[in-house]
Amino acid sequence: MNLTHLRYMVEVERLGSITKAAAALYMGQPNLSKAIKEMEREVGIPIFKRSAKGVVPTDKGKAFLQYAKAILVQMDKMENLYKDSSDSEISFSLLLPRASYVTYAFTEFLNKIEKTDCLDVKFRETNSMEAINSVVECEYDMGIIRYPTPYEGFFLSLLEEKNLKIHSSWEYDSVLIMSEKSQMTKEEKIDENVLDKYIEILHGDNTVPNISAAYQKKNAEITGHKKHIYVYERGSQFDILSSCPDAFMWVSPMPKAILKRYGLVQIKCPDLKKTNKDVLIYQNNYRLSSADQMFIEELEKVRKEISVG
Repeated sequence: MNLTHLRYMVEVERLGSITKAAAALYMGQPNLSKAIKEMEREVGIPIFKRSAKGVVPTDKGKAFLQYAKAILVQMDKMENLYKDSSDSEISFSLLLPRASYVTYAFTEFLNKIEKTDCLDVKFRETNSMEAINSVVECEYDMGIIRYPTPYEGFFLSLLEEKNLKIHSSWEYDSVLIMSEKSQMTKEEKIDENVLDKYIEILHGDNTVPNISAAYQKKNAEITGHKKHIYVYERGSQFDILSSCPDAFMWVSPMPKAILKRYGLVQIKCPDLKKTNKDVLIYQNNYRLSSADQMFIEELEKVRKEISVG
């Protein structure tokens, strides 16, 4: 199979047009069309079809292109081993939900990797669907997705369909965090009536995309509070929580070091159980690098620490 032709296919999908792809590849449109037909004959399926929006992959073409992108990423990495690189070059990319424990594990990982002249790291917070799609498209090597446990069947089916591997998962009950000066810390029992007296901090983009409203209503209990503040970046939540004793937030369990840094406490609420799962994913044919393995070790250490705590 011609790797150059694979690159052609990926470029056509990216631009949605044979004409635009030919221009981007500095080649004639007839030659690109010929390459597409040759590849389709070789694999025995139609890879693209014409639509009102231009050229789009067929259903089988989508699966083919997913494998093509994975092959090209691995080939590029293999070639880079021998091109102006050294043994100390480190590359790492991860998508994650808003999870302080993951960020904490990441900083521990950064502090332990060997000093190097060449460091290429991508670390971005996003939602589960975006993480899945970006790993499928080979934009990132790994992702951590988060979902309420009632959505497990949906996500496991989706990961299998996308040919993604689950490396590890962690099921946990969400906890409340608040200022150590909060009156809520003195409550004997915390229920919805107690929470209604306080201000809930929420992430503005915390919904799970691509799941019907009916499915959400059937499988998850979502309780809204009269007093709430939506935030859209990480720093705001800690500033508000540490400075406003009337504020609280539902989060994944947090390392003690972060709680201490911001003057916060976390409280388990067995009567208000909100169980979630965080799952580390990557492509089935992706080989973990030494940097990936080092990060995963730090992640498991932090998970173990906060599970005991």
